[in-house]
Amino acid sequence: MAIRVSAYAVVVESRGMLLSRLSPMVGVGPLWTLPGGGIDPYEDPADAVVREVDEETGYAVEVDDLIGISSLVVDPALQRSQLPEKTQLLRIVYRAHVVGGTLRHEVDGSTDLAAWVPSADLDDLPCVELVGEARRFAALAPRPA
Repeated sequence: MAIRVSAYAVVVESRGMLLSRLSPMVGVGPLWTLPGGGIDPYEDPADAVVREVDEETGYAVEVDDLIGISSLVVDPALQRSQLPEKTQLLRIVYRAHVVGGTLRHEVDGSTDLAAWVPSADLDDLPCVELVGEARRFAALAPRPA
């Protein structure tokens, strides 16, 4: 079994939660997810989430705090996936806030859209399970002082 470690950001403002949509080309899309993704070798997870948010949404963010770690095992023999083998996904979830940039969509990446989704619309949006987990993490984690 393989392990994939990634970092994701929960960014919430008055206009909603910042999400990225997994491209249909990824094999599990189109589903909405948190902006984020794989950590490069020797890259700090907090640096990775800043890089990934910029790549997927166009925004520069600053990390506020670690709010949770999620684990999911994906077996391509049992569910739709582009992973070549059974893989444990370890997802590090940070709270972050926008410090610059402009909303844009990723081109030729794993996501194809980025959007602010109002909180009232989140329950009806087709999302990966990580979005629900991150919402619970964010609700339970105290905001930094």
